[in-house]
Amino acid sequence: MTAATGLIDRRSFLRMAGAAWVASLAPERAFALTRADAVFASAFMAPDGSYGVATLTEAGEIIDRTALPARAHGMAYSPVSRRIVAFARRPGTYAMILATDGTAEPIVITAADGRHFYGHGCFSADGKLLYATENDFAANRGMVGIYDGSDHFTRIGEFPTYGIGPHDMTLSADGKLLAIANGGIETHPDFGRTKLNLDHMEPSLTLVDTRTGALVQKHGLPDDLSRLSTRHVDIGPKGEIWFACQYEGARSDLPPLVGSFSQGEDLKFLSLPERTTEALANYVGAIAVNRNEGLIGLTSPKGGVAVMLDARTGTVLKEERVADAAGVASADHGFAVSSYDGHFKANKSRVAWDQHIVRLA
Repeated sequence: MTAATGLIDRRSFLRMAGAAWVASLAPERAFALTRADAVFASAFMAPDGSYGVATLTEAGEIIDRTALPARAHGMAYSPVSRRIVAFARRPGTYAMILATDGTAEPIVITAADGRHFYGHGCFSADGKLLYATENDFAANRGMVGIYDGSDHFTRIGEFPTYGIGPHDMTLSADGKLLAIANGGIETHPDFGRTKLNLDHMEPSLTLVDTRTGALVQKHGLPDDLSRLSTRHVDIGPKGEIWFACQYEGARSDLPPLVGSFSQGEDLKFLSLPERTTEALANYVGAIAVNRNEGLIGLTSPKGGVAVMLDARTGTVLKEERVADAAGVASADHGFAVSSYDGHFKANKSRVAWDQHIVRLA
C-alpha cells in the first residue's frame, strides 16, 4: 500500500466529515487530523468511569469523542451512509449511531423486548440497513435484528442466526450474505455474563442470505472442538471468511484458534506453531484482515500479545508482546493495535480502549 493511498484515505475522510465538523475541533486536534494517514474509531472508558467512543488518528491522537450511556464493545461503519455504530457490551440493550459528517445528532436505539445485543453488527452494502446480533434469551436462539437507517433506525424485522450465542458478524464481499460466528454459549440476562452450558456448547459458523434470511451454509465444530467458541470474523483478500476463537476448555489444551472458509467449502483451521498458540492463551479477542497486504491480525488480552499472519500461507510473520492487547484494525502498513491501558500504537491516552477498533477511511 503506497503513501498516496493513505493520503487519499485522509482526504476522503475530511471530505466525508465536512468543513463544519473539522472547524468545530480544537486547533491541535484539527491539525492532527490533517496529518493523519488513516482515521479510526473505538469505544473507551474514561478515568472517571464514564464511557464513550472516540475518533482517532493512526498515531493514536484523539480527534473527537462522544459520551455513551454505558460500556460499548464492537463498532460498525458504513462508508456509504457515513455512520458509525457503537454496540453495547453483552447483555446490554443499547446501540448508538453517530454521523461522521456531523450533520445529525446521535441516535440511540434499544433492543426489542426479550432481546439483548451481543456487541456486534454491520451495515448492508448500501448503508441503508443495520444488522445486529441479538439474543432471544427465552428461546435460547441467536437472532439478527434489522434496523432501517432511513427511518431513525427503527427495528423492521429479524431472522435467525441458526445458532446459539451469536457474537460477531460481517458482510460477505458481494454484500449478499452475512457471515456469523455463533459462539455456542447459552446466556441469560438474569445471570449477567455467566456462561450456562459449557458442558454442552454448540459453536458454529453460518452464512445467511441478507435478502431472505435463509440459511445458506452452516458449519458446526466437531465434537472434540465443542468447547471452542467461534467469536470474531472478517473478510479475506479473496472474499474468504476468517474466524477467530476462544477456548472454554483446559488451559493446558492447545486447540486451533484461527481458520477460514468460503461458501461451499469446509472449514480450514490454521496450524499455528505451538509457541504462538501458547502465547495467545487460548483466547483471540479480536481479528482483522489487511486485504491490501494479505495479512491477518490477532490480539489476545489474556496472552498480552499481537500476532500477524500471512493470509496465503498462514505463516506467523510477527509476534509482539502487548500488555492488555485489545483491538486490531487494518492500517496503511500492517495493523493498528490498541490496549486496555490506553495505548494505540505507540501513543498512550488517559482512557482504557475497549476490545475493538474500526477503520473509518
